[in-house]
Amino acid sequence: MEDSGISSFWGPVTSTAELCEENYAKSSYIAEFYNTISNIPSILLALIGLTSALRQGFERRFSVLHISNMILAIGSMIFHATLQHVLQQSDETPMVWEMLLYMYVLYSPDWHYRSTMPTFLFLYGAAFAVVHSFARFGIGFKIHYIILCLLCIPRMYKYYIQTKDTAAKRLAKLYVVTLFLGTMCWLFDRIFCQKLLHWYLNPQGHAWWHVLMGLNSYYANAFMMFCRAQQRGWEPQVVHLIGFFPYVKIQKPKKQE
Repeated sequence: MEDSGISSFWGPVTSTAELCEENYAKSSYIAEFYNTISNIPSILLALIGLTSALRQGFERRFSVLHISNMILAIGSMIFHATLQHVLQQSDETPMVWEMLLYMYVLYSPDWHYRSTMPTFLFLYGAAFAVVHSFARFGIGFKIHYIILCLLCIPRMYKYYIQTKDTAAKRLAKLYVVTLFLGTMCWLFDRIFCQKLLHWYLNPQGHAWWHVLMGLNSYYANAFMMFCRAQQRGWEPQVVHLIGFFPYVKIQKPKKQE
């Protein structure tokens, strides 16, 4: 959005995507203040998930997935803080890589050719990064990202209907709820931006999208960890930290420890 009048440390805005927040309203070093700091919860949630995965000995794929969540959040912070096109890829490319990781985690248990799928996904992600570094995708990027998301939904639904544990199903429901609410915040921010700029307080819909999608990723990861632990016979159960925050606890057979 338009500048507040504060001098810009990063120079003129060159990104192809700007959100409904006044630029440099809080600091000359941060273009979109709320859209930047709203990524912090995503980093903390991913760190909690990574710690749980490492401490309990989950497969490496889940550690990589949590790390990818952190990389995405950090990349988003960098982009929203600068609004430079050269750094826009630090936000958008990790979004695509993250979805490719989700596809691997979701579909790999039934994939008979073990090296084919990860090789294809890696090459696809690398090719996208190269092309995206030269091309200024607009609506095309959004359509591409939505398609990748939709490809994951059938598999998530399959795991949901196969899962009998009530607490695990609740994780999947929280995943859907946060996705819906986050999408509504994103759309509200985009569609009504011109009106929001005249409000006394901007509700910062895109910032809430960041917070809700951080929760969404955490719930998705926890649900997939539960389902994978069931496949491996690790007796998973959903427990709560301080009686509130859910995470997956497993009990591996002694021969697997």
